[in-house]
Amino acid sequence: MLFQFQLLQSELARVYQSLSITQQLHALIVKTHLSNDPFYATRIVRFYAINGDLYSARNLFDTSPNPSVYLWNSIIRAHSQAHKFGYAFSLFRKMLRTEIKPDNFTYACIVRACSERLDLDGLKLAHGGVVVSGLGLDSICSSALVSAYSKLGLVDEASKVFYGMPEPDLVLWNSMISAYGNYGFWYEGLQLFSEMQHVGIWPDGYTLVGLLFGLADSCLLSVGQGLHGFCLKSNFDSNAHVGSVLVTMYSRCKSMNYAYKVFSGLIQPDLVTWSALITGYSQSGDSEKALRLFKKFNWEGKKADSVLIATMLATAAQFANVGSGKEIHAHCLRHGHESHVKVCSALIDMYSKSGFLGLGISVFTIMSGRNIVSYNSLILGLGLHGHAFQAFKKFDEILENGLIPDECTFSALLCTCCHAGLVKDGKSIFKRMTVEFGIQPRAEHYVHMVKLLGMGGELEEAYNLILSLPEPVDSGIWGALLSCCDACGNPEMAKSVAERLIGNNPESCSYRVMLSNIYAGYGRWDDAMKLRDDQTDGKLRKIPGLSWIEGSSL
Repeated sequence: MLFQFQLLQSELARVYQSLSITQQLHALIVKTHLSNDPFYATRIVRFYAINGDLYSARNLFDTSPNPSVYLWNSIIRAHSQAHKFGYAFSLFRKMLRTEIKPDNFTYACIVRACSERLDLDGLKLAHGGVVVSGLGLDSICSSALVSAYSKLGLVDEASKVFYGMPEPDLVLWNSMISAYGNYGFWYEGLQLFSEMQHVGIWPDGYTLVGLLFGLADSCLLSVGQGLHGFCLKSNFDSNAHVGSVLVTMYSRCKSMNYAYKVFSGLIQPDLVTWSALITGYSQSGDSEKALRLFKKFNWEGKKADSVLIATMLATAAQFANVGSGKEIHAHCLRHGHESHVKVCSALIDMYSKSGFLGLGISVFTIMSGRNIVSYNSLILGLGLHGHAFQAFKKFDEILENGLIPDECTFSALLCTCCHAGLVKDGKSIFKRMTVEFGIQPRAEHYVHMVKLLGMGGELEEAYNLILSLPEPVDSGIWGALLSCCDACGNPEMAKSVAERLIGNNPESCSYRVMLSNIYAGYGRWDDAMKLRDDQTDGKLRKIPGLSWIEGSSL
């Protein structure tokens, strides 16, 4: 008996067990009459949960005569981690009817479950239970509440929980800093970072990860570099997670030299780090470097996920030759990614933009499941190739299938109207977007509307539409009107629009060149030369256009 007991203790010392070993251990505790001991029952329930056998875990729990709070927590956590939230909450309610009272770990588990299923009402009830149970100042419950509220976008509620704690520990500080970082409140995160050091709490790698995650714009590069310097001084740069987020931060800020330097210093960059670097090069316009890195990624035997594949297809769409896109499509087929909706949508977009609409339609046709993103990709592809009628039919199909159109759907439809010159249809679609579907227009929607009206000869209406918008108006919208003035032959309006653009973008010379060309087209050589001279005297230079012909390798 003693030997068996020691053997059982030895086996239980291993955290992760195979299902067969777990079953053997379960049989052993039954044979040695230890099945009524909550300690061993709790461990076996945990092992069953790790191996995904919730049926056996629940069966063991149900047959335990005196389940402890730890056993209750294990079975509730097991169902919650398996996203069986209904069962988890049912067990929690059952627990409340027993003599065993939930502890801080119980409530933390329920709070996380509420955030996982985006259940705000349930979260508020759980929060109330925490307070009523006298656990309102418990650090474990508070950290779970901060994380849960921030996941639901309620950063103010998260901060109320945080500032309600008299002496927050490091985990709670990190939870609040991460809450700020996840929603881009980088300044508030930095203030908290400074405050925690002032009260004598030294940050760790998770603190830096939370701070760096909030930096997603090139104007914040200096802030990111300062935090990178802190990482170097504190030896946090050797932390793989910190290194990965540094690569992501530099990539988002389009500082690819720094991103690559950090990446090169990592011993084994993971998939997230590779994806961040490749995506950074793609979004910075260096598609060739992104493609080379993706090939290196594959040569090293690593496996891409659907997100990275979709990114690479978007990158391939920027090439003049469809060859790279076809290679990535073949990669999808070899590695079983063709069933992912995100990948299929990216394939449709890539083939459409590469001039092979038929292949894009074929991908859409054989898709097993379609969502609004895949429909948007096809509508845009049809519109770019002038098939307005088919694009409108796909929009009708969206509504018939019960899908809800989004901002991108209407952007694709308005783009379709622009390419086909369908002014009346475009106006109708724009009205439906705002009135029927309650979608607030973004800059891209106004760009399409201005182009549609302007190219349709309705320059005054396009001009008045822009004047009705709140300041500052996106330069792309005014730029769309300027190109329409050029096409429709209205140099006076072009001058007015160009003056606005030049005033808002004094360093840009493209608008001066465009206006100069308009003047030249109408024989106003003195005005054209004056603009050219101003550009030369101001030392402004337009980047020359480039074109190339890529030969086939076949």
